[in-house]
Order: sequence, then structure tokens, then C-alpha cells
Amino acid sequence: MRSIVVVVLMLAAGCARTPGAPPSAGPAVAAGCPGASGVSADGGLPEVRGEGRGAEVWGLLFAPVPFERGREVKIVWRMTGEGPLTVTATLPDGTRARRTFGPEQHGGSTWKRPGDEWGTGFMFPKAGCWRFDLTRTRGTGQVRLPVR
Repeated sequence: MRSIVVVVLMLAAGCARTPGAPPSAGPAVAAGCPGASGVSADGGLPEVRGEGRGAEVWGLLFAPVPFERGREVKIVWRMTGEGPLTVTATLPDGTRARRTFGPEQHGGSTWKRPGDEWGTGFMFPKAGCWRFDLTRTRGTGQVRLPVR
């Protein structure tokens, strides 16, 4: 009985969101995107924390998740490390998203996460689980997000 209560509470927590806030990548979204990065939207824009090697990676998403294919999505990245940033987005079959702009380095903003900040834009030609690879001279990172 106790384990059932714990499971129900975990599911409820994964589905809860602030009214009016964009949906986040909860259990239902992640089910179609193995290894999807967790998205949170504590009353503001959704953000995601990526996995980094020698760096910390964050993304501020200017669209609800899952993204829609064929629509431009702006993502602002913050990443620790050194050097310029390169960002690519790929599907497991090798399909690449079209980058519409960036990375454009930002001088600063009110978004408080560690690292330097860059803006990017992407168009996704197909639905699927997209992997974003971020690379600097020192430090790499990865984020996985679904597109419908």
C-alpha cells in the first residue's frame, strides 16, 4: 500500500505545473524520447539542464516542449568552459536541424545560470528525439529534447 502511495505522489509531481505555464517534458513526453533532459518552468520560460563534461550546460527554451516540427525555436544557452560555442541538433538517423541563427554571444541578461550566454534558433524538419551537442574549446555538453 505504501509503495502505491509513493508511485501516485511521484506521478502527480511529474504532471503538476503552474497554471498558464508552458507544458514541461514530464513522464509522458520523455517516454517517446529516451534520455530526454528534464524541463522545468517555475512560472517562467521553460529551462533545461544538460549533461556536461568539463562544463555545466543550461538551455532557456522560448517554446513549449515538445517543440513543433517546421516551426522556428529560439534557445538561449549558458555554458561554462572556455572558447567559442558550437551547437548542432541531430536525430538518431543522422538528420540535422537547420540552425536559423547563432550561436550569437550575449553580453548578459537577467537569466541567472553559470557560464557564458549565447542565443540560437533551430527549425526541426521531423518529429523525434533530438540531441543537441554543445562544444567549446574546453568543455562539452548534451541535451535531448522531443519534437512532435
